[in-house]
Formats: sequence, structure tokens, C-alpha cells
Amino acid sequence: MEKYYGKELILDLHECNQQKFKRRTIKKFFIKLCNLIDMQRAELYWWDDYSLPVKERQTEPHLKGTSAVQFIMTSNITIHTLDILKSVYLNIFSCKDFNANEAAEFSRKFFEGRIASKIVVNRK
Repeated sequence: MEKYYGKELILDLHECNQQKFKRRTIKKFFIKLCNLIDMQRAELYWWDDYSLPVKERQTEPHLKGTSAVQFIMTSNITIHTLDILKSVYLNIFSCKDFNANEAAEFSRKFFEGRIASKIVVNRK
């Protein structure tokens, strides 16, 4: 039997509720997701243009959204939200096993969207 190094869930959610794309709500998402898949949270880092003057913004309007990396003790969870597209792009990578189907369904419900793409990769 082949041994795996880790697992990655690559999830695209469309038709989401963009009211949930705020930092406070995304932080709640990370907390609940990590509890669900039994991952210990570490540092959380953000990137977005929301608090910058218009002249300093680096993103085109159609790319407006929030990106964040939630480090976990066994790797990381990365999220990108796009307001105009009402989409969430989520990657969960962990050396510790987790239930990818459960994580995907939780994410779909949390952001009130539909799963457009779901890929599970076993890292060798």
C-alpha cells in the first residue's frame, strides 16, 4: 500500500453570499472549519484592498475580494473570495488526514453557494 504525505482539497464555490466575504466572517469560517476537521490553528494572514485609498489599490474591480492564509499545525488553508463573481476559491492542505467531503459540504453551506469544482489530491 502506497503511503501518502498529505491531502489537499481544492474547492471552487460559485453563487455564494458575498455578505460572508468580510474578514470577521471568514475568521469564523476558519475557526469552525478547523474544529470540524480537527486541525490546530496557528497564524492567520490577510490581503485585500478594502482599507486602502482608491489610488493605492492594486486589484482590478472584477478581482476585488479578500485573500487569507490560515496556517495550521500540519500545513495551511488558503481562501480567495471574489465579490463580483460571488465566488470562493479554497485550498486545504494538510499532512494530517481529514474528511474532504465533510469539509467541502461545510464550506458550501457556510458560504451559501454551490460546489462548481472539487478536487482531492493525495500528495505522494
